[in-house]
Amino acid sequence: MSQAGDPAPRVPAPRDLDRVVDELRAARRRWRESQQRDPDAGARELPSRDALKRAVALLRGALFPMRLGPADLRQESEDYYVGHTLDTALAILFGQVRLEYLHARRFPPGHDLDTRAASLVRDFAHALPRIRELLDTDALAAYHGDPAAHSVDEVLLCYPGMLAITHHRLAHALYALDAPLLARIVAELAHTETGIDIHPGAHIGESFFIDHGTGVVIGETTVIGRNVRLYQTVTLGAKHFPADAAGSLKKGLPRHPIVEDDVVIYAGATVLGRITIGRGSTIGGNVWLTHSVPPGSHITQATSREQPPVE
Repeated sequence: MSQAGDPAPRVPAPRDLDRVVDELRAARRRWRESQQRDPDAGARELPSRDALKRAVALLRGALFPMRLGPADLRQESEDYYVGHTLDTALAILFGQVRLEYLHARRFPPGHDLDTRAASLVRDFAHALPRIRELLDTDALAAYHGDPAAHSVDEVLLCYPGMLAITHHRLAHALYALDAPLLARIVAELAHTETGIDIHPGAHIGESFFIDHGTGVVIGETTVIGRNVRLYQTVTLGAKHFPADAAGSLKKGLPRHPIVEDDVVIYAGATVLGRITIGRGSTIGGNVWLTHSVPPGSHITQATSREQPPVE
């Protein structure tokens, strides 16, 4: 019997471990063949969550160096740090873009893989200053919208909604540049950490604030205007999932809400379908809403049960 402080005993491997390894290899081969992939490919087939997690951490530091960068950074070396960090992050991203293109077998005729991947990464880098500007508006919206926030720095360092929208703004740029798998991974990294699920395809305007945040879901074709505030467990989702003649779900159809400027949606509200929430409206807590409402509406649980007027 081991004494306190002794290392835990090692559990012995099964005697037929080689058989388990062989059977797992056979299962992988069957899967690759069923997906029409090369069963004998020697290199990694898909982008890496770990690599993208590191790239996003570096990008966050480059966007906000004195707050999310290294603890010993000083302003006189800020530009050097940003340049070096971006160089590292974009090199990681280049490798992951190549993997996505190889996996999807999808890059324009007349472009070699490296040229196309480098072009995407360059366009993404050029989008970063605008992403920083949008994130500044998001941080200010949280500070002005939450009496518990004592500074914009507190918002950036502590608020899960700020982390989620940072990931989303980066992911949305990748999505718009035709790297949907990388975009989805970046979004899901934030989902895992915060419980906030924002599809990278969603269009979100400036000054966006998610208060508390846990359980928020924002679907792929959602369109959100300026100065919108959501609380925890809000769902902006789809009502129907149309299928084709073969029974497969149709992809890419507009199926999520349009939320216009200056809207507030309180905790637990569920807004479904391609409906429009008019500018300046307030949607109360735990409302279930499946029809459009005009600008300036104040919807409670009772009024949400009313049928919309016949047009």
